[in-house]
Formats: sequence, C-alpha cells, structure tokens
Amino acid sequence: MTSTQQRAALQRQIWQIANDVRGAVDGWDFKQYVLGTLFYRFISENFTAYIEADDDSIQYAKLSDSVITPEIKDDAVKTKGYFIYPSQLFANVAASANTNESLNTDLARIFATIESSANGYPSERDIKGLFADFDTTSNRLGNTVADKNARLSAVLKGVAGLDFGNFEDNHIDLFGDAYEFLISNYAANAGKSGGEFFTPQQVSKLVAQLAMHKQTRVNKIYDPACGSGSLLLQAKKHFDAHIIEDGFYGQEINHTTYNLARMNMFLHNINYDKFNIQLGDTLRNPHFGDEKPFDAIVSNPPYTLKWIGSDDPTLINDDRFAPAGVLAPKSKADFAFVLHALHYLSAKGRAAIVCFPGIFYRGGAEQKIRQYLVDNNYVESVISLAPNLFFGTTIAVNILVLSKHKPDTTTQFIDASALFKKETNNNTLLDTHIDKIMQIFDSKADAAHFSKSVAFEAIAKNDYNLSVSSYVQAKDTREVVDIAKLNAELKTTVARIDQLRAQINAIVAEIEGEELKA
Repeated sequence: MTSTQQRAALQRQIWQIANDVRGAVDGWDFKQYVLGTLFYRFISENFTAYIEADDDSIQYAKLSDSVITPEIKDDAVKTKGYFIYPSQLFANVAASANTNESLNTDLARIFATIESSANGYPSERDIKGLFADFDTTSNRLGNTVADKNARLSAVLKGVAGLDFGNFEDNHIDLFGDAYEFLISNYAANAGKSGGEFFTPQQVSKLVAQLAMHKQTRVNKIYDPACGSGSLLLQAKKHFDAHIIEDGFYGQEINHTTYNLARMNMFLHNINYDKFNIQLGDTLRNPHFGDEKPFDAIVSNPPYTLKWIGSDDPTLINDDRFAPAGVLAPKSKADFAFVLHALHYLSAKGRAAIVCFPGIFYRGGAEQKIRQYLVDNNYVESVISLAPNLFFGTTIAVNILVLSKHKPDTTTQFIDASALFKKETNNNTLLDTHIDKIMQIFDSKADAAHFSKSVAFEAIAKNDYNLSVSSYVQAKDTREVVDIAKLNAELKTTVARIDQLRAQINAIVAEIEGEELKA
C-alpha cells in the first residue's frame, strides 16, 4: 500500500469512528473528543519513544510508576515539556477502558496530571489547558456515568485500532495529517462556524510559498490570527529543507481553537521550545511586540469582523495604525489586520494575507489605507483566487502580498480565478495551479488575461483601486462570430427559404385548381 493509499484508508477509518460514536452529540462539539483522543495517543507514543530511545530492553508501558525517580521526570519535562507515567499512557488506559467504571474521572485526573507536570518549567505556558476542551465529565457525553464511559471507551478503542505504521518512519506525519483531516471535515460539515478558522491545505500551501519566496533562512514565522495553525504548519512543510531559526508564532482569540493550534504543533513534531501560540485579541491586546520583526507572516484573518476601531481613541496613536492616519472601519476590521501584519514584518520578509475582495475597491477609510500602502510601496502583489475554495463561504477571496524590499514601484496583479478543480461541493487548488501562480509571481511578467504589473502612477490615478479586475482584462470566452461568413450563410438560407416557399405556393395552387375542376 502506498503512503497516499495508507493515508486515505486511515482518514476513512477516523471519520467512521467520529460518525459511529458521536450519536446524539452534535458533531461540531464532539470533534473535541476525537481530536483530543488522537492527541492523547500521539503524546503517549511520542513520550514512550523518547524514554525508550530505541533500547529494546526497555518497555516503558509495562513499568511501574514507582520506578520513576524525580531525576527521570525532571529531565523528561525539560526535554519534552511534559511527563506521562506508565499507567497514564494511552495504550494502558485504552486496554481497560471497557471495564473501567471510573473511566471518565480517571481520564480527567490523567489529563490534569500531564498538564501540571510542566508547572514551574519553561513549557508550562505551552502545556497548560491543552485538554481543557476534552471534558470527560460533560453531559454532552451522556446523562449517566455509564453513558459517558461507554462513549469515551468507544472513542479510545476506535483510535487505538488505527494503524499509524512505524513511529520513526512516518508516525508523526500520519498523526498530523489525520488531525488536519478531521478538523477540515468538521469545518466542512459545520459551515461557517468551522470554516472561520480552517484554511484549506492547498490555499495554505500557496500562502506559505508566497510569504517565504526565495528565502533560504528566516528568523521566525508568524500568524496573527492563527486558528488551528494550518498556515503555520504549511510553512513548516514547505520549509523543512531550510532553516527557521526561532520557530513558529501565532495568536488566536478563540480558546478552543487556540488549544487546537497548540495540539497541532505537537502533532507535527514541533517541540514546545520551537512554538509560541498565545491566546488573546490581536487587534486590542497584541502579543509578540518584543519578538518582532518577523521574516515571514502568513494569515487568513476573519472577514468583515466588527471591532472597536474609532470608539477607542488611543488606537489612532498605536504604532501599527498611526502611520496610515486612519483606522479601519468599525464594521470591517480587515485592514486593521493588514496594518498589524505590516508593522510586524521585517525589512527582508514578506506577508501573505488572505483578504475579502471588497477592501480593495471600497472608498472611505479603506481607500485611505490603500493609498498609504501604495504610496509607501508596500504592496507587491494582489492575487484573486477562484470562488468556493473555503469551507462555509463561496466568496472568491484575494491574497495580498506585502513587502518592504520591492526593487521598483510597480504592483503586480494576478487573476487566478480560473485555476481550480471542481470537487464535490467545493473547488480546490492543485499543485499545478500553485506552481503556475508562483512562476508568474516570481517573474513579474505580464501575461494576457492572467497577470499585469502596474505602475504606481496608474494606480494612484485610479483612486488607489487594487481590485485585480481593474488591471487584468478577463478573457472573453464568448464564441467568435465571423460576420462575413454568417451573412453568406444567411443569404443562402434566405434563398433556400424563397425557393421552398415558391414550391409550396405552386403545390397549393395546383391543389386548389384540382378542387375547382371537381
């Protein structure tokens, strides 16, 4: 079985588990239990592999908790960021789940112990609250303890039966891909509430490549609205062969999604000391001010989000927004996220931001912010994508690429709206589509109906409109009509009609003559 077939089979199994065990529990709520169990199994096996260190004589799961010395625990937490006793390992808990009458409370205690193992260590912030949404005592699992245990046992047994292959060879990738698969499927089935924080993998891949184009070494990668971390993880996948010196940074306002992002980092083998995901409102209480600037910024912030804007008079003096001289509208925070990213961007880096198309042509404050961006030569490219690429919305979004090291004052516009493959209810980008976009982005060449680099003066004259359709002429797909040929065909047709009419008239006259004779 190929890796692709293995992954597809694994994904089918995981989705089946989710469907089989959720019962009356809403799927969007129940995702926490499936995702949390996957995460619990991963960190258990990852921790076991660390302790055993390829020594066949050690079988950590069979050891007694009593043999663990404080020194062993201290060393492990400093390296892995957390500690799991043998009795707390997923494999041991899952093995007795069917007969454990206190399964739900035992799991709650185990999760609390794993989190508290990091207390007082550098990893405490990264581990704390990871299992907060895996509430094993919730009535969503059932009204009685027996009901709760039965459902929890079914999830544990289902996840225990999944074959992730050899840990050292492919375990981590399969775990991470399975995790992303579940998140994306729940997003697709939950509509907007799920799609708000999940960027489809292929779009994430394009955004990551744009942000890191031609950089062989970056200091840090940052997403100011990181959701479940899909954009940061695509950056990791794209950049594995290069050097990311100080890791992955992100901020997320939703607590559940913040936990998913941190879990996702671990699942993709990014250790606690290589990521920093913070909880909070990026626009009002931004983190990482002391960490900036960042060489690569990727983001898909929420579209047309309401924010406090001008109701907070201090914001106009904020270093992020003051240079533009105006705040983003209170009903549309899109440009607030853009200006935030620009402020955090290094002189050598790029920011690639998924944006709602309306911000590129509307007037008022948004026009003034576009003028600031264009006048200061920060806009490298605007790329329009096909509609229906995202879960929960059919909008044809744009990608805004910002740079502080442009070699000239032109801005590139790319119309990639025709690049997609129709799949079930959504469209998707293929690798060939991404390659075509990256090739034209790199060359900055003009291509009929696809790309055009526009001089600063032309954009200023057009009221700083940055809509792709204003500069790239759409291909006329209407059938080309040869007028001369059409006229000739009409002339022949008319002559034939006249001939047929004369024949019909003759037949009618002949019939009428026969009737008169009779």
